[in-house]
Amino acid sequence: MVYALGVLLVFQLGGEVLGRLLGLPVPGPVLGMVGLVVAFVMVPGLGARVQPTAQGLLAHLSLLFVPAGVGVVAQIGVLGAHGGALLAALVISTVLAIAAGALTFVAVARLMGRRTNPSGGGQM
Repeated sequence: MVYALGVLLVFQLGGEVLGRLLGLPVPGPVLGMVGLVVAFVMVPGLGARVQPTAQGLLAHLSLLFVPAGVGVVAQIGVLGAHGGALLAALVISTVLAIAAGALTFVAVARLMGRRTNPSGGGQM
């Protein structure tokens, strides 16, 4: 377990360092995750050693939301003062995200439809 946690933290740290050194607009943990996937492909046994620990962390992921909830309660005054604007931003951004996902799906479906035969026989 310690080995697996060390691997996960080293890749997260590496992603953070890489992101900050290069000034990339991608979060460090995302870069670290990409590096971890590359390491899983390059070192076949690594995934098997990290998997049980990663599954344990994912099973208790909800614990990581406790600090966020405490932060909201601590800033309840700001939430009350700007609640309407925050609610509008949440609703509008959610609708836009759903619309963007749907439009992307439709575009990809049309693109894939053009590349296949109507009889389903593969690419033209």
